[in-house]
Amino acid sequence: MKFNTKLIHGGFSEDPTTGAVSTPIYRSSTFHQHKLGAGPKWEYGRTGNPTRASLETLIAEIEDGKYGFAFASGSAAIHAVFSTFSSGDHIVVGNDVYGGTFRLINKVLKRFGLEFTSVDTSDFDAVEKAIQKNTKAIYLESPTNPLLKITDIKGIAKIAKKHNLETIVDNTFATPYNQNPLTLGADIVVHSATKYLGGHSDVVAGLAVTSDDKIAEDLAFLQNSIGSVLGPDDSWLLMRGIKTLGVRMRVHDENTRIVYDYLNNNDKVARIYYPGNKESKGYEIAKEQMNTFGAMISFELQPGLDPKKFVESLKLIDLAESLGGIESLIEVPSVMTHAAIPREIRLQNGIKDELVRLSVGIEDSKDLLDDLKQAFDQI
Repeated sequence: MKFNTKLIHGGFSEDPTTGAVSTPIYRSSTFHQHKLGAGPKWEYGRTGNPTRASLETLIAEIEDGKYGFAFASGSAAIHAVFSTFSSGDHIVVGNDVYGGTFRLINKVLKRFGLEFTSVDTSDFDAVEKAIQKNTKAIYLESPTNPLLKITDIKGIAKIAKKHNLETIVDNTFATPYNQNPLTLGADIVVHSATKYLGGHSDVVAGLAVTSDDKIAEDLAFLQNSIGSVLGPDDSWLLMRGIKTLGVRMRVHDENTRIVYDYLNNNDKVARIYYPGNKESKGYEIAKEQMNTFGAMISFELQPGLDPKKFVESLKLIDLAESLGGIESLIEVPSVMTHAAIPREIRLQNGIKDELVRLSVGIEDSKDLLDDLKQAFDQI
């Protein structure tokens, strides 16, 4: 099936018991076992649930993988993936990642003996130099959050395979609509499904996908053992959101190009971060490995202009955490999503206090431009 058909008919697209075309929500915490010790398909809700299994099959299909796993949040999915490693293992991680990932690494995982080195993963020399004898994986985002940096995933996967390492890609910003890291050589893909996959700002969820049998076995064990699984109601909501991913992303992308053109000609904007910027370092790679450039834009206001006043002056665009909803969302990373990162590290990585991150929604583009114009007038 083609991608947009997979979105609708992937997973268990028909309930085998009733023929329902909408997967039922199986809220049962446990399941009747007809024979003792016979290894039933369903036994306990944490271990497996038919609604969640449909979602996990669906995400595996649209990411061109074999195994999918659904978690209670994106952070839970990332935690499970990192938990496949052991104390003393070393991981090379991108230096421009979601603040929650930075917090998980530095405040939790390091306490249990995992070691990390942060580098710009678009710099292959820096990645090679960071690899140690105990390195087990390379973890990256592309595009990154919040600076929209692009990493050549094929290139990183080649480096990883040369050193017998795993490649782990957070594909939240791109979505399977734009990019399939597994087909580019990655071993594991993770998503904050709260974002574009859910698409309606009404569910918190995380997903992981792999085609590797051993990794899948480890993730299944950890999913069950740690227990941060996605419930059946949220699994159903997420499947409903995924069905419209294709039509939503087309409008997201169109609106984002219009907003980019406006910001690019605005003298109150000092710099724009957007993969579709032809002058950006990663443009050619993004054009090669992504279908479109996505719906995220970050931009810096000119020095002296107040980002707080700007975002608070918006009337249509919501000042809010998160991204990827049908409504446009704006935030200031230094105060919100990346506040967990110390200021000196933020500045070192290029996240300035004036940086604003915009998730462009699917409203009428004229209304979005009008709202941005009136907010710029306020500053």
